[in-house]
Amino acid sequence: MKKITQILKNNHQQIIETWEKEVLQNVVASRYTNKIALYDHIPNILDDIIDITERHETIEWDTEDYKIARIEENSLEHGRHRASSVNFTADQILREYIIFHNVILQILNEHNYQDVAIFHLLKCCIDKAVLKSIQSFTESIQEMQNKLIGTLAHDIRNPLSAARLGVEMLDLDTSPERIQKVKKMTMNSVDKALNMVEGLLDSISIKAGEGMMLSFSKLNLYKEIKTIFEEAQVIYSENITFECEDEDLDGIYDPIAIRRLLENLLTNAVKYGESGRPIRLKVTKENDQNLNLSLHNHGAPIPEEKQKEIFEFLDHNKDGNRKDLKSWGIGLTLVKMVANAHGGKVSLKSEEGFGTEFTVTISRTINEPGKQRTKLK
Repeated sequence: MKKITQILKNNHQQIIETWEKEVLQNVVASRYTNKIALYDHIPNILDDIIDITERHETIEWDTEDYKIARIEENSLEHGRHRASSVNFTADQILREYIIFHNVILQILNEHNYQDVAIFHLLKCCIDKAVLKSIQSFTESIQEMQNKLIGTLAHDIRNPLSAARLGVEMLDLDTSPERIQKVKKMTMNSVDKALNMVEGLLDSISIKAGEGMMLSFSKLNLYKEIKTIFEEAQVIYSENITFECEDEDLDGIYDPIAIRRLLENLLTNAVKYGESGRPIRLKVTKENDQNLNLSLHNHGAPIPEEKQKEIFEFLDHNKDGNRKDLKSWGIGLTLVKMVANAHGGKVSLKSEEGFGTEFTVTISRTINEPGKQRTKLK
């Protein structure tokens, strides 16, 4: 066994602990990351380096040398992980690796190890890891940005379609009362679309670990939900019912985000529900702190193996090109993000004979009024 391999194996824990200490001192984003998340794939990358030094005497002066290819996977995962961790940037990832390299050199120096060829091999390994990590970090940020923008663009269609429908419903024989009702619906829809355009612009500037921008305010959510229900009755031919025993739904919410959440669930309920059977929108108070928003439709259940996957459109460990998940995922990822941003969660029950019911639990009190960017979970 090579001397360097033995040194690295014997000092594996010391290298990781020293690296962690210096990273916490010199990489600002690391201070906002828990220990498990901070370590992520660094120990695995060290294991890859140990394996490479054990197997090979020399490496070509080229990061594309096949001998160091096994370091790629963990380096790619490291970059993806940093993209979902708050406040990391490409230069901070580079600094992480510089510290990692220096700590290894320090350990080798303490053991009087002076093999220039192995130092060259080590540098090639670190360079390869840096390139792959920053590449995957950058691509992951771009992917999140594209998907958030795509989700917003997708959702803008709903209020614009409602507005267009309202205009088409007006004719010379329309009663004044009907005109006022349709006008109000159309104006509300246009306002919602304009607010979503603002969110579209905000999504262009996302950072690591961040999602869309939300704007929280104190209000009674009952009026917003009832408006969504009334518009859905006009837009869709299905029988949609609304249940809400208590109209006092005061709290701090982003009403546009809640609207998008419910519109996505309604769209899916209509699309995948059994025609001719009712769709139920139900709102209940769980306690003084939380609200439950649920949408139920009849029809074929979602296969159990897909019930978790349909929420993971932004998960970089998933295959974003899966056609069988795309139609669900683009909206349900947003539902999950909005629920998380409101201190809540999404649950799903989908069974044969029961149909499908999504229940979103949100907190009425966890947020403060003002703008806040969501965090990726």
